[in-house]
Order: sequence, then C-alpha cells, then structure tokens
Amino acid sequence: MQAPEQLRIMSDQDLAVLGLQDLAYIKRVIIDGENAYSIHAADGTAIAVMDDREVAFATVRQHELEPVSVH
Repeated sequence: MQAPEQLRIMSDQDLAVLGLQDLAYIKRVIIDGENAYSIHAADGTAIAVMDDREVAFATVRQHELEPVSVH
C-alpha cells in the first residue's frame, strides 16, 4: 500500500499519535509578566519552560525531537 492510501485509512487514534515520538511544540507564554517558552509533547503534555526561545529549541533538539513553533 502506498503512503497516500495509508493516510486515508488512518483512524482518529492513529492521527492523534502521529508524531508523538518525534515532535515537541514550543509556545510563547507569559509568566510573572515575563516572556517564557513552554515545551509540550505532541499530545499537549507540558514538559518544561525556558526563558529563551533558542534555548527551548536547542533543548528539544538535544533530546532528538523536532521542535515546532506554536503561535
């Protein structure tokens, strides 16, 4: 079965876990009036908060995940 055909038969559960082991989301947040960057697993679980965006991205990459920015 080719990739496009496989994507068409994905269940909602399959779609929900897609990228779970590979991605981490980084979102700008405000904590005590200061900018910070929250790191979340693909399922939305909060993992860490960093003071600097570049440090957040580097931290995610250091753990062999692909960072994705959330606006």
